[in-house]
Amino acid sequence: MEILFNPTMLLLATAKDVVPVLVLLVLFQTLVLKRPIPRPGRIIFGFGLVLVGMTCFLGGLDLALFPIGRTMALQLAEGAQKGGMANWTAYGWVYLFAFLMGFSTTIAEPALIAVAHKAHEASNKAVSSWGLRIAVAIGVAIGITLGTFRIVTGTPLYLYIMAGYVVVVIQTVFAPRMIIPLAYDSGGVTTSTVTVPLVAALGLGLASNVPGRSPVIDGFGLIAFASVFPIISVLGYAQFVQWIVRRRNRKK
Repeated sequence: MEILFNPTMLLLATAKDVVPVLVLLVLFQTLVLKRPIPRPGRIIFGFGLVLVGMTCFLGGLDLALFPIGRTMALQLAEGAQKGGMANWTAYGWVYLFAFLMGFSTTIAEPALIAVAHKAHEASNKAVSSWGLRIAVAIGVAIGITLGTFRIVTGTPLYLYIMAGYVVVVIQTVFAPRMIIPLAYDSGGVTTSTVTVPLVAALGLGLASNVPGRSPVIDGFGLIAFASVFPIISVLGYAQFVQWIVRRRNRKK
């Protein structure tokens, strides 16, 4: 609750991170391009809005999203350990929660909505906006579920990531060329404002409550799953659609 009583400190910390970016842009505009800054009043006003918005966003993360994700992870892990159930099969509710959280947060991710909308427009409606969002959401959900399984079992992170990228490389060879760049971008837009805070809180909360797990070593890594598996799901979705189209053409 410290941020709630220190909004000024949070604002100053945010300004410390953002002001260098503004200074860099101004210096590049004046010294390299040697052109005047257009509409400086509007830029200053917008910069102020950015500071206030980022301050409120960071405060909201620490006061709401991080605590709720961590609390639910702790409660689910505690429930799985009741009655001496310490093996990985006892964490069924944790896996279900991870899957549903990954799917729902990705569907609501603003960055993904924007990319899906632009892909729908650029492809002349060949790429379905909802189809892309659902494919990405399924990939994130599966990835986070496997990530929680990794935390519970304590298996090395690199094995999952290496296997995931091997699958991506193989899929890239056979997937339609049109969807490959979009699939790779889809893996990046999922790790944004809505998904990252809850996923990070889930990983840290789960690793803190599973016996023998370290929050630093085992708690992080879920976001990597949320980046790799959407690529697999989007490429798989494109290959599935391509297979259906070819099958229909053969029947004709």
